[in-house]
Amino acid sequence: MLSDSVIEVEDLVVVYGKGKKSKKAVDAVSFRVDRGECVGFIGPNGAGKSSTIKALMGFLFPASGKASVFGSPAGSVESRKRIGYLPEVALYYAFMKGRELLELYGGLHRIPRKELKSRVPELLEQVGLGGKGETLIRNYSKGMQQRLGIAQAIISNPDCLIFDELSAGLDPLGRHDLRDVLLDLKRKGTTIFFSSHELSEVETLSDRVIMIHGGKIVCEGKVADLMKPLDQYEIEFSLTNGNDVMSLIPREARVHTNGGTNRVEVSSHETYSRLLTSFVNAGAVIHHSEARRVSLEDYFISLIRPNGDKKA
Repeated sequence: MLSDSVIEVEDLVVVYGKGKKSKKAVDAVSFRVDRGECVGFIGPNGAGKSSTIKALMGFLFPASGKASVFGSPAGSVESRKRIGYLPEVALYYAFMKGRELLELYGGLHRIPRKELKSRVPELLEQVGLGGKGETLIRNYSKGMQQRLGIAQAIISNPDCLIFDELSAGLDPLGRHDLRDVLLDLKRKGTTIFFSSHELSEVETLSDRVIMIHGGKIVCEGKVADLMKPLDQYEIEFSLTNGNDVMSLIPREARVHTNGGTNRVEVSSHETYSRLLTSFVNAGAVIHHSEARRVSLEDYFISLIRPNGDKKA
């Protein structure tokens, strides 16, 4: 029976330096990514994102703990055969053409030359580099190189994609195109694990997010579930004909009164909807109602800077 788990990390510790100068970049981190999931890995600079990803690829050896991909040790030939990888900083041969680079990577994946002849132009078109296959890589912009890096990561139709800083160097159009490519791969069942500073992108793509800070995981879960406690809903109303609707308001709600106008604030969408309907049915005059949904960025900042500090 096939396991649902693609990536498994257990008590992973990554240390840089030795002795008194040693520093834990990753401190007893544990998580899993299941088959077909798209998981965003977020955190401030220096949080341990890249170190975790490098350990998953076998570029760093953990001081303790373990990591596996598709049931094989992280970094093993067996695990890497099924992974498409894009590093934070991708360096390519500047003297090569975009087409040549993809043919090189395709060859390393043992894709037949005849298949590459049709696959490479389709792939260049898919990532927004149509017509640029014969251009030297040294003449590619940073965004074009990032698109090329995405193309090399998906050239073998891998079962799992691991991206470190997914949209680095991409302009808004590039991020939009990339999002479409990844959503299509996600629909086809590809497992995706990526880090990114573009939290709106993480929010759009991810089934789940894992947030790391100071080498430790501070939270993980579905985006909507994480942000729900911070959502705010407001109803401003006044009473007519002596109607009393105040008894309908739950204790946890915040109520503000200014003259004959009342404002009630709640954090539950269900409570908001129920109160709005009840107020109208009771004859209250609704002056204003508003749903203020927080973003993943708001939630991220609330955890990293809980007291509004200027520094994380």
